[in-house]
Amino acid sequence: MSSRFCVTLSCARDGGDKATAAFVIANAALGSEKDTLVFLVSEGVRLSQQGYADGIHDAGSAPLAEMIGGFIAGGGRLYVCSSCFTRRQLDEQQLVPGAKVVGGAKLVEFLADGCPCVSL
Repeated sequence: MSSRFCVTLSCARDGGDKATAAFVIANAALGSEKDTLVFLVSEGVRLSQQGYADGIHDAGSAPLAEMIGGFIAGGGRLYVCSSCFTRRQLDEQQLVPGAKVVGGAKLVEFLADGCPCVSL
């Protein structure tokens, strides 16, 4: 069994319920002592920007910004697809603390040992 877990997320405000679910799952994986990665792609990369997740709050869950902060504080990795980030002309100076802009090869490297991955 892999000691790693990955969640890929392709939405942000355009799918606040999915974005919330992604971080519920990622935080649960961290709580299960898995080396956990959230890989943001497509519109999901917008969540890497400070303040963007503010106001996204799915009923019955903690606010998304709080879940993202807790994920990073708990040791989770937040990787941001470099080409998606560039295409949207986002600002690396505005990354949430702990987020890293990386190429797809970093995702492949993380998944290479047969790591389970959930995509939302």
